[in-house]
Amino acid sequence: MKILIALSLAAAIAIAAGAAFVYFGVYNVAATEQHTAPVYWLLDVAMRRAVVERAREIDTPALDDVAQIERGFRLFDANCRQCHGAPGVAPDAISLGMTPVPANLALTAREWKPAELYWVAKHGIKMSGMPAWEFRLPDDDLWAIVAFVRRMPKLSALEYEEIARSLRGVPAETVVAPPDATPAQGDQERGKTALSQYACGTCHEIPGVVGATKTVGPPLAGIASRKYLAGVLPNTPQNMVRWLRAPQEVDPRTAMPDLRVSDRDARDMAAYLYTLE
Repeated sequence: MKILIALSLAAAIAIAAGAAFVYFGVYNVAATEQHTAPVYWLLDVAMRRAVVERAREIDTPALDDVAQIERGFRLFDANCRQCHGAPGVAPDAISLGMTPVPANLALTAREWKPAELYWVAKHGIKMSGMPAWEFRLPDDDLWAIVAFVRRMPKLSALEYEEIARSLRGVPAETVVAPPDATPAQGDQERGKTALSQYACGTCHEIPGVVGATKTVGPPLAGIASRKYLAGVLPNTPQNMVRWLRAPQEVDPRTAMPDLRVSDRDARDMAAYLYTLE
C-alpha cells in the first residue's frame, strides 16, 4: 500500500512539474534555438517508427519507367526542391530557418523504402514544415516523385542541372482522376481532414477540427441547419460544394478565397459540414 501511495505521489509530482514546465514557458520554442538532444531524439524516433509502421502494408508499384521518372523530376523541382534542395542546388531561404531543417533527400532515398517516402509525401509530418500532399497531388504523381527521388543520389550537380535545363518549364502533366473515379457520396472523416488541409481553421471555428478556433469568418457550428450559405445560396449539398469550390463566382465581394478545392474534396468537406447541425 505504501509503495502504491509513493508511486501515485511521484506521478502527481511529475505531472505537476510537467505542467509548470509548459505553463511558465521554460522550453524555448524559438526556431533559432535547437531542440535539446533528448527532445530531438524522441521526436526523430517517434517520426521514424510511425512512418515504418504505417508504410508497412503499402504496395509499391514499378518505379523504373523513364517517363515516370522525368515527370517525377518536374514535380520535385516545382514542389520539393524549395525545401529539400537538390544536387548542387541549395534550398530556398525560408526552409533554412525551419527547425528541424528539411532533410537532404539524397541520403533519405538511400535509407528509406519507397513506400515510406510515398507515405511521408502523402501524409506529411506533424510539428515540422513537411506538408501533406494528399489533397494537392494524386497518387500517380506522388509515386512519380518517389521514382525520381530514388534516382537522385546517383546524380551529380552537373547532371541535375542538365536535366533541369532540358525539362524545366515542361508541364508535369499531373494525372487527374476521371469524374466517376470517386463516389458521389462524400466521406465525412476525409472531409474533416480536408477542412484542416485547406486551412479553413485559420478563419473559422469548426467543431471537431483541432485548432480551428479563429473568428475571421463565421463559426461553422450549426451550418447544416442554416437556410442560406453566404447569405445568398439556399443551403443544399450541391450549393455547398459550389460555394467551397468557387466562392467568388457566387459572391465577388466575399473575402473567402478560392482555394482550388477539387470536386472530391469539396464533396467530402460538405459531407462533414452537414454533420454540424
